[in-house]
Amino acid sequence: MVVVCFLAWLPPGLMMAPQVLLMTSRGVSLAEVGVIFAIYGLTVTALELPTGGLADVIGRRVVVVVSAVFTVAGLSVLALAHSVGWFIVAMVLKGIARALSSGPVEAWFVDALHEAEGPDADLKPGLAAGSVASSVALCGGVVVGGLLPLIVPGAGLAAPIWAGAGAGVLLLVAAAVALREPRRARRLSAGAVLRGVPVAVRAGFAVAVRDRGVGRLLLVAVGLGVMLNAIEMLTPGRLAALTGDVETGSTAYAAVAAIGFAANAVGGSLAPWFARRFATSERAAVAGTVVTAVAVGGLAWSVVLIGAAGMIGAGSGYVLIFAGLSLSEVIRMDLLHRRVASGTRATVLSVNSLLLQAGGTASAVALGAFAAAGGVGWAWAVCAAVTLLLALLYVRLPPPRIEGCSTKEAQSTA
Repeated sequence: MVVVCFLAWLPPGLMMAPQVLLMTSRGVSLAEVGVIFAIYGLTVTALELPTGGLADVIGRRVVVVVSAVFTVAGLSVLALAHSVGWFIVAMVLKGIARALSSGPVEAWFVDALHEAEGPDADLKPGLAAGSVASSVALCGGVVVGGLLPLIVPGAGLAAPIWAGAGAGVLLLVAAAVALREPRRARRLSAGAVLRGVPVAVRAGFAVAVRDRGVGRLLLVAVGLGVMLNAIEMLTPGRLAALTGDVETGSTAYAAVAAIGFAANAVGGSLAPWFARRFATSERAAVAGTVVTAVAVGGLAWSVVLIGAAGMIGAGSGYVLIFAGLSLSEVIRMDLLHRRVASGTRATVLSVNSLLLQAGGTASAVALGAFAAAGGVGWAWAVCAAVTLLLALLYVRLPPPRIEGCSTKEAQSTA
């Protein structure tokens, strides 16, 4: 799982620094960037549940392979696009890839661990390892993505996008080789797949509605989507303004984001230890969420700084944001998996990703326009308040329902 997680997040890391700057350098306004991001989010939102159900029905590996194909196609179009229309096409292809990849790898890992060690297996170390691998990929990818425009002659901001497409090819190969399905997987006819996907979708969605604990854990993703989308969309322009140039702004964003993702890797690796330091996992999740909210508030305040001080402020904010986020997210996903049965696991993870994207989609146009009118600092301040409110969702979290998990699991999270 670690290798596949690394390769799955390497393309997003490579394109993170140049993506927005590539659009604006080719004549796309900040408001249009918000619309393009919203279309990406709508694509993911529309496909999250069907693709999650598909992974529950036909198996995880084939869905990850198809996701890699769409990743390569989407990044290739993105690198070549010179108009709003073609950027939209690229985002739609990327959205399909994101929807396909949102749950299968983690669902595969949990099922494989349960098969090997039983339903009482401790998930946190494995989830933390996957989180670290993803963070390392994002950290390394964003550094390389920020440097390539400066060292590849003639390619400019498109060079990291092409590198991301190449990483997508590697993901395709790794998924086909490494993700061996558990024994329960079997070949199905096309008719069985078409009948099975809606059933899986309904079952997974019903879990979120029926179990109040699952519903609250999933609702956290909405606020995180708002916050993460605002950071990804608005930070490159802020750093370009500090440095005075889009290429150097891309490199600056790469450096700042890399620091944040390195902190994410450290935070993810410390999550099992962090959870043990508190009386309950819920309290540990609250602590991580509060740290994240305070850090976003610090990032909002840093807009009053200029030059090197502004860069240091942004870097410090990123360290705290992603350290706190990785701590709380590993714990949240452990709490979630202990409430979900294998047959609906990928679908529930897709619901989680859907809500994450929905938060980003609902806020993309509004935050883009708000930032253009009032400044990025006010947009980030709103996101800090939203993140702080998420901590309330962990307070008095209902214990897991006994069905779908073992008695020991239920007691361990109560």
